Parts: sequence; structure tokens; C-alpha cells
Amino acid sequence: MMADLIAWVMVLAVAAYACAGGTDYGAGFWDLMAGGADRGKRPRWLIDHAMAPVWEVNNVWLIFVFIVMWTGFPTMFQTVFEAMWLPLALAAVGLVLRGAGFALRKPSRRLARRRVYGAMFAVASLLTPFFLGAVLGGIASGRVMVGTTASADAWANPTSVLAGLLAIAATAFLGAVFLCADARRFGADDLVDYFRRRALLAFCAVVVLALIGLPVTHSDAQYVWEGLTGGWGLLLVVLAAICGLATALILLRRIHGWSRYTSVASVALTVGAWGFAQKPYLLPTSLTVAQAAGAAHTMRWLAIVTVIAIVLVGPALVVLYRLDTMGELEPLTDADTRAAPAPGDNL
Repeated sequence: MMADLIAWVMVLAVAAYACAGGTDYGAGFWDLMAGGADRGKRPRWLIDHAMAPVWEVNNVWLIFVFIVMWTGFPTMFQTVFEAMWLPLALAAVGLVLRGAGFALRKPSRRLARRRVYGAMFAVASLLTPFFLGAVLGGIASGRVMVGTTASADAWANPTSVLAGLLAIAATAFLGAVFLCADARRFGADDLVDYFRRRALLAFCAVVVLALIGLPVTHSDAQYVWEGLTGGWGLLLVVLAAICGLATALILLRRIHGWSRYTSVASVALTVGAWGFAQKPYLLPTSLTVAQAAGAAHTMRWLAIVTVIAIVLVGPALVVLYRLDTMGELEPLTDADTRAAPAPGDNL
């Protein structure tokens, strides 16, 4: 019972990272696609100001996932990191380069340096979610088992590639939806339509990849496919699809108030469906939750520490996200909105 509870805590943490961190990755994706220095200056200014208050905080969820996995399910942790060390290492490098690029780009006055740091941030925002998605795809396909040695097949397979592409598309969708709302709040009316169109394009990409995933997972990840097409997994998939369609309709009708909530719900429900689809396995179909669980006293202490962490950190995160969505942390100035030239831009 305690092991099942901790496993669901881990799934919830994955969902939180997919939504919060995914929004940041999506912003980086659109930074990459914004174009040259002149054409992409206004979107990048908005991305910088929208992300600045929360981009570092969102990695808390990823750290929490690894702590729960390491402490509560050490066998799973060892197996996944032995079999998937290369994509996980590439994702870690991407996280470092992404953070460094974002932090160093803004204060840089020379155009050449801003381009280098911006490229680091944008490319890492594309590759990091792909590799994380590829890891989840390898797990879902049943290629990661106790004793599995590292190999390209563990993460370079149809399900992994599909999961990686879905991760990119979903983060691009979230990022565009949030940036659309940010542009509206900051009064940058032209950027509202700019990111609205991109959110709709990203949603179409998610739909296409999801449809492609039906035959792919049927043949390559049979156990998870059965879980997603029946029971609670199917119910959550349907709810996720409804939330995604609702987001698209809200964007089409230019009613942006609820688009953030429905887009986040769509991604979170998809992660929940994946959790139900794998039940009772952590590594389909070789390692169950009960088999992977640590010692009973360790699980009890992990549950206690988790509750304490939620009580201490949860309210602060809620306040931070609330202040950020209300635009109270770092409002854009008129010069930022108009993309006024800064000293040294042409050096």
C-alpha cells in the first residue's frame, strides 16, 4: 500500500515537471524558431521576461522525481540509469547548457555573444525534452529490465522516438499557450496572434503524433497500449483529448483566460494515463511496484518527508506561480514591448 502511494507521488511529480518544466522547454523551442536577430527580437524579449521569474524553480520537480525514485525504488533507479545512461547524460548536459544560455544571454550586450548563448538555450530546449521522452518511451516499450545493459536499442526505438517527438510537440504547445496569455497581459497585441497561431500548429502536431502512436505502441509497447485503450487509462486519455480540443477552441475564439488551465490539464492527464497504463509495473513487464520498493521503514520515512516538503515548499510554489501569472514579478516596460534598440546591439 505504501509503495503504491509513493509510486503515485512519483507520477504526480512527473506530471508537474511535464507541465511546469514543459512550458519552459516550449518557450525555448519558440525561441529557436523565432528567426533572425531582427525578426525574432520581440518574441525573444517576451520569452525572456515571461520565463525569468520561474525558469529555475521548475527543475525542482525533476529533482524530486529522482529523489523519490532513488530512495523509494532503488532497483528501478539503478536499472534505468544503467540502461539509459547516455540519453540521461545528454539530457543533463542539455539542462546545464540551457540554463547557462538563458542566464548569460540577457546581460550580454554584444550581438555575437547573445547569438551564441541564445543558440545554447534554444537548441538545448529542443534536445532535452526529446531525450527525457525517449527514456520514458524505452521504459514503456519494456526494453528496460533488471540486468539490461546499456544499448542504443533501449532508447533508439520506435516508441522512444515517438515519445521524444511527442514531448517536443507537447512542450511547444504549452509554451505557446502560456506565451499567448503573457503577450495579452503585457499588451503586446501582435504577439498574441503570433503565439496563438503557433499554439494551434503545435496542437495539430500533437494530434498527428498521437494518431501515429496508435499502431506504433500496439506493436512495440503492447502492455502500455492495452492500458491506454481500456479502463482508467482510456478514461484519462479521453479527458486529455477533451482538454486539448477545448484549448484549441478557446484559442480560436480568442478567449485566453482558460487556455492555460485546459492545456496543463491535457498534459497532466496524459501523464496520469501513462501511469495507469503501466500499473502495476514500474518497468513493464519485468518489475512491479512491490518488487521495486525499498525497505518498509524507508518508505514510511519517505512518505513523511514528502508530506513535510509539500507543506513547506508547496505554498511558496503556489504563490510564485500565482504572482507570475498575474504579472506581478517582472512587468515589461514600454521599451521592451516595442523592442527598442539597446546599446551595443550592432557590435
